[in-house]
Amino acid sequence: MLPSKKALEKIYEDADSAVFRFKKLSENFKKAFNSEQMEFFTSPGRAEIIGNHTDHNGGKVIAGSISLDTIGAAFPSQDDTIQIISERFDEVVKFKISEIDKVPKRHGSLSLVAGMVKSIKDLGYKVNGFNLFTSSTVIAGAGLSSSASFEMLVCSVINYFFNENTLDIIQCAKIGQKAENEYWCKASGLMDQVACSVGGAIKLDFNGDVKYEKINLDFDKLNYSIIIVNTGKGHADLSSEYSSIPFEMKSVAKKLGYDLLCETSLEELVKKTPELIKLLKNDRALLRAYHFYNENQRVEEMGKLLESETANIKEIIKLIDESGRSSFEFLQNCYVDSQPNEQKISLCLALSLQFIKKIGKGVCRVHGGGFAGAIMTILPKEAVSDYVKFMERFVGKENVYLMNIRKTGTVHIS
Repeated sequence: MLPSKKALEKIYEDADSAVFRFKKLSENFKKAFNSEQMEFFTSPGRAEIIGNHTDHNGGKVIAGSISLDTIGAAFPSQDDTIQIISERFDEVVKFKISEIDKVPKRHGSLSLVAGMVKSIKDLGYKVNGFNLFTSSTVIAGAGLSSSASFEMLVCSVINYFFNENTLDIIQCAKIGQKAENEYWCKASGLMDQVACSVGGAIKLDFNGDVKYEKINLDFDKLNYSIIIVNTGKGHADLSSEYSSIPFEMKSVAKKLGYDLLCETSLEELVKKTPELIKLLKNDRALLRAYHFYNENQRVEEMGKLLESETANIKEIIKLIDESGRSSFEFLQNCYVDSQPNEQKISLCLALSLQFIKKIGKGVCRVHGGGFAGAIMTILPKEAVSDYVKFMERFVGKENVYLMNIRKTGTVHIS
């Protein structure tokens, strides 16, 4: 049975469009697997507000699930075969759980799912065969965590069918992260998976055990909107650039006598910088460490600001602007040094700043992993239409997305 419109209204602003999506998903599942039996799942993408590249070093982040999501229809199969078909991609994930050790690494979604299944089994949880058909509106390769959205959807399917939902959010997030690290060979943190899973806006702390708390951040109520601009170049082929950030931050921590930057302080970094310059011979690593500490301070400031009844959009915008500038100047994830002629992130930021300067309100920043992918712009609702038309001239109509923070995380739709 399809999800009711009433059930979908709790998740989606446009329930009519959601009804159409799930009806099409149901038809695709029936066609692909010749079965009328299915259950439905949804997993959102995520927007990172402040906390760019801090999670992997035990830092702090403010993020939120978004209205773009991955949806799935699934049901257990009659054997130990897992088969996943995506509407978006030609790739079909198919393997026997009994032959999981034969699945190669670095083979896209196949490796990712196999890595998750192995982790779940190693933790002592059950995994049996199942069929899954997915459809997604999360922009791939644009910093909205399309991979984490997919991972958490798969984990939700396994959790619901075989484990009575006994896997918690942090366990699912760690399972997704481990699969990315060991099977996709991408040095990602936990922020993406947690933000997709929880729902709403959250403040995360990755120092030690991962902690998160819901926060009161609703741009819609402030009469502002989030616009994601896909710059047109994905970051799928830039894993080495992405991985260099946690590696360089950890190299600074190690020279200070620690494993992660969260174990020491900004004061110690400032004090030891003269000798670190000689030891590291890598100024960029130091700049990235300075970004880490100041970014954590901004997260704390934002958290305190949102607890106050007098919080206003100007103060929120100011902190987001400082965060974005730090990403550009110190973290340096808006471009690739070896490709000076390819700077779509920087160009889209420059264009957006021209628009913001003209209206005198709003903010823009790199979004997600960086180097390519997307930027995030936050504008008053009355300016959104003009901005969308303005940016469409440069990146195309299909690459400008209006969205909001969605309250529902990854769930089975009952």
